[in-house]
Amino acid sequence: MNSPKKDADDDVPVKDPVKYGELVILGYNGSLPCGDRGRRKSRFALYRRAKANGVKPSAVHILNTPQDSKAVHSRGQHSISFTLSRNQTVVVEYCHDNNTDMFQIGRSTESPIDFVVTDTSGGGKESEDPSIAPSTISRFACRVVCERNPPYTARIYAAGFDSSKNIFLGEKATKWKNPDGHMDGLTTNGVLVMHPEGFPDEPRQGLWREISVCGDVYALRETRSGPTRGTLAEGESSALRDGSLVDLCGATLLWRTGEGLLRAPTLRHLEALRQELNASRPQCPVGLSTLAFPSLRAATAWRSASPGCTSHAVTFTVDTTGASGRRERMTTRGTVTTPRPAGSVLCAAALGPTSRCGWAPNRPCTWTPEPPRTASSPAVTCARRRPHGTGPTRLCPTGRTLSGPSAPSAPARSAPPGGLA
Repeated sequence: MNSPKKDADDDVPVKDPVKYGELVILGYNGSLPCGDRGRRKSRFALYRRAKANGVKPSAVHILNTPQDSKAVHSRGQHSISFTLSRNQTVVVEYCHDNNTDMFQIGRSTESPIDFVVTDTSGGGKESEDPSIAPSTISRFACRVVCERNPPYTARIYAAGFDSSKNIFLGEKATKWKNPDGHMDGLTTNGVLVMHPEGFPDEPRQGLWREISVCGDVYALRETRSGPTRGTLAEGESSALRDGSLVDLCGATLLWRTGEGLLRAPTLRHLEALRQELNASRPQCPVGLSTLAFPSLRAATAWRSASPGCTSHAVTFTVDTTGASGRRERMTTRGTVTTPRPAGSVLCAAALGPTSRCGWAPNRPCTWTPEPPRTASSPAVTCARRRPHGTGPTRLCPTGRTLSGPSAPSAPARSAPPGGLA
């Protein structure tokens, strides 16, 4: 089981445990930049625990003094505190529930958190210690409660219990008393859920809703951390469906049920789709060449078996004669990919047989120009120079010279009148 063990009974191995589902962080393509380590992963599988650890509300206490609050919190039970004022606090105690398993999600690395979720820092750089990096994800963001018996319904609730088994909603937090008398509230940045319709065959976007601490569903606030809650969504529940999205304000999670994972595409299915795509002989619209998509295994084997095949970033220079009679040097950058045998050099632009300028023999290599740039950053730059020396000169038949660390630079030569031959 991916979650940390809380009790000694949880260490008892379970044969073929029931899988409730998986939570997948969107945007990391299967693995975190620094790797999946411990409870900080790109996905988290929820299995039925050896011993139920779910909780459910029981007693409600209205406290008027701080001493009463300390007495209630010292009992070691799970509780949620709603601070109404300095002199009044409503504490809802939770008791053990043998029919549910609870999994907690958040940014904190404390033991109550089963799935540690951190957002990506600006500039694509990962912080050395994500637990102390600035983040909009709550330390105890939410909790998922799964029924231990079929149909294994999973429900999501905002906020999670800390190391002291408490959830605190301070004076400035959005909270209220429902008509039936029980207290409820929202977290600072909220927990949003969207259930797509028709997933996975013909998915259509649903409405984003906000989940309260007690699991009720509300419309979105005017702003993400606004002080006023939205209207109650009648007839909707916090039960997660296959394909539901959970927005934690900094990370988005995808929920897949155990049944939905059984219908998910396998590696064999993806390989069949790849072969079908190659059989259709797709063509590059620019180079008009047939594209072939290698399998992951073949691509890995090709890299390991061909260590000499390398790509070199080089600069090609073309000398021409401008309208004013001055020599113009036009430079463009790109990549030459070639197998480099020992004692050989790169072919200049991979054009034709051996050139007269002393460049290398004819060898298979490819010239890949850089992608086009924006108007503010042109891809080709021209620099005009005065002609040096007199007398007839001849241009290398390739019309290009190579300047870069991969091969020695060829001497620049003037072009004959009329431009390139």
